[in-house]
Amino acid sequence: MTAPLASPQELDALEGRIDQWLTAAASANGAIAAVERGEPDQRRWYVRVCGEEKDVWTIWFTLGQRTLHYETYLVPAPEENQARFYEHLLRRNRSLTGLKLEIGPEDAVFLSGATPVAQVSAEVLDGIVGSMYAATELIFRPAMRIGYASKFRG
Repeated sequence: MTAPLASPQELDALEGRIDQWLTAAASANGAIAAVERGEPDQRRWYVRVCGEEKDVWTIWFTLGQRTLHYETYLVPAPEENQARFYEHLLRRNRSLTGLKLEIGPEDAVFLSGATPVAQVSAEVLDGIVGSMYAATELIFRPAMRIGYASKFRG
């Protein structure tokens, strides 16, 4: 089922609420290191996050007419152990809620999701950031240890 189109006025209002939430979240949440906006004609935000397993990473939020899309670059394409690497990701993918692992440009692995515009709220935004943080912390290091095993030996 396709989400309904939001009007320009609805998108303007939601854009303002997202700006407000991100400003407040950056002040209150030590894991959010910075928030930047895309070009003036874009409804896009870049949220820099400080993690433990993956030191720094960015969530890209893009507001469209139907959905708020969010994604982060998780890991590069593996140099070795490809079968084990992708098996690990497929097994992890199965337990994700509201997120999915996918292969993107240059065969890198991305973590992404989308929420209908009508459902975006402060609670939903908080859940997106929290879920992406938890998934990145859980998946990143094991994936790197499999796909780059020879670099971790020693």
